[in-house]
Amino acid sequence: MNVDVLLYDGFDELDGIGPYEVFDYAIDYAAEGDDGRSGRVRYVTLEERETVTASHRTRVGIDGVLPEPGDDDVPDLLVVPGGGWNARDETASAWAEANRGAIPTALADHHEAGTRIASVCTGSMLLAESGVTDGRRAVTHAGAVDELRESGADVVDARVVDDGDLLTAGGVTSGLDLALYVVELEFGEEIADRVATVIEYERRYEVAGRE
Repeated sequence: MNVDVLLYDGFDELDGIGPYEVFDYAIDYAAEGDDGRSGRVRYVTLEERETVTASHRTRVGIDGVLPEPGDDDVPDLLVVPGGGWNARDETASAWAEANRGAIPTALADHHEAGTRIASVCTGSMLLAESGVTDGRRAVTHAGAVDELRESGADVVDARVVDDGDLLTAGGVTSGLDLALYVVELEFGEEIADRVATVIEYERRYEVAGRE
């Protein structure tokens, strides 16, 4: 399983780093007894750069550039964190990226090409800006739920919403539940529980599944 976490200046640390750690553990555990890891998890950006500065000023190293839709190394899952939306930070935030337009355009292109996309917190608002959540079941941070609904999404009161090729999670720590849910789907309950144990996180099972 190949996972790319799409970062930008002002993303919330836990939105991106939490799921990254869950997927990294899961890929390691799934590879035990094999010749090596059969997947990857990476931090990517739209343009080549060395670091990104998160909302609480953590500098995160970047592994590469998000592949174009249809490229051989396109991810199986593209994770989009939120950050700074409700504060309306015009320089470094999900709000700023929505206004710039490049990330929403990339998300729309990947969705159209069939890439499975997952958002955490107000990452859903970047998907809303791209039109991906129009008419789709989704959730976001409590402070942006009304905006998500007004954008045309079918807002669901759940911690994680699975709408097939679109997965969304509520605020911040719900990204852990989303990632563990995906791990269970891809690698099984045993590995998901093992990851939850090692990170000492009590899983929450409030997942609104597909209708």
